[in-house]
Amino acid sequence: MIKLDILAIGAHPDDVELGCGATIAKEIDLGKKIGILDLTRGELGTRGSAEIRDIESANAAKILGVEIRENLAFADGFFVNDKEHQLKVIEIIRKYKPEIILCNAIDDRHIDHSKGSKLVSDASFLSGLRKIKTSINGTQQEAWRPKHVYHYIQWNNIVPNFVVDVSDFIDIKAKAIKAYSSQFYNPKSNEPTSPITSKNFLDSIHYRAQDLGRLIGVAHAEGFTTERFVAVNSLDKLI
Repeated sequence: MIKLDILAIGAHPDDVELGCGATIAKEIDLGKKIGILDLTRGELGTRGSAEIRDIESANAAKILGVEIRENLAFADGFFVNDKEHQLKVIEIIRKYKPEIILCNAIDDRHIDHSKGSKLVSDASFLSGLRKIKTSINGTQQEAWRPKHVYHYIQWNNIVPNFVVDVSDFIDIKAKAIKAYSSQFYNPKSNEPTSPITSKNFLDSIHYRAQDLGRLIGVAHAEGFTTERFVAVNSLDKLI
């Protein structure tokens, strides 16, 4: 069984790529083992279908170079943060034992994003309680609690608690996002439009990263919020 350094979780296929795709690419380049977990298949999306997004998400995973990608197939739009759903997420956390979890924005336009954020946060805590029993393929799992849970930024302009310099990896992020050709800007498409199908939204991938980069003196950056204070070992470790 692969032990992951980082598990990135999104309510829908493409959430992870949009929110933290460049950070993932950078950490993989640094030698980290990273996986992606999608909570739903995105079947309620305005464009495309669940089957199309299955293919697109697999292609995006290859572009990023992640170790694994799984999908829990929760009901898009209707999953809830309850015991049943928490246990499914706990099984994945205990399966891969990540040190860090990246997950949806704590507050966002799409209701699944905030729901997914809280569900993953709660499951990450509960996963460390040994009296909660889970198993995979008949084998009982050990308790495991990630050291950190960080939330990437999505539609809303949330002020980050920290940012990551991703200047050398923004092109990989853009390529992974464009793997979802059914979802984003395509002037030749005859399917209905939505807020994420506009050219402005696709352009925002770059200009939002450029603006965060501007604030820290680099070309591009991605931002995250935290559930506790960010600590450093030394002041000279800051950019």
